[in-house]
Amino acid sequence: MPDEVRVRIGADEDLVSARAQARALADQLGFSRTDATLIATAISEIARNIVVHVGQGEIVLRAMEDDRRRGLAVIAEDAGPGIRDVQEALRDGYAGRAGLGLGLPGARRLMDEFDIDSEVGRGTTVTMTKWRIRDELELLRERRRSG
Repeated sequence: MPDEVRVRIGADEDLVSARAQARALADQLGFSRTDATLIATAISEIARNIVVHVGQGEIVLRAMEDDRRRGLAVIAEDAGPGIRDVQEALRDGYAGRAGLGLGLPGARRLMDEFDIDSEVGRGTTVTMTKWRIRDELELLRERRRSG
């Protein structure tokens, strides 16, 4: 399983690739189909923001793991104009540049962790993670492998 997958975002077609890559990695990490769909939908929202508001950026998909959980982190980066008021942009119904106002707040609701770092004139980075609890059988197999 790759530790990291990078997908360039520059057009609507790139959203399809980012979603497919995320679904494949989520499957490898043992996520349910429902959770894989939530992750893919959150990626669509964030990647669409990149295409509409910036024109290009990158999405990084990263496998995460700790003692009891596995996760999929999604880092969306762009070097666009930044967001002047992040709190306002996270409010339901807020729409910049004639959008619907669903992207950021929608993605935040779909994921377990969500962080946004934006600086006017320098760009925006959205980091979001979906976690799943590792079941007892999975933990037992790993303990046996490690000896």
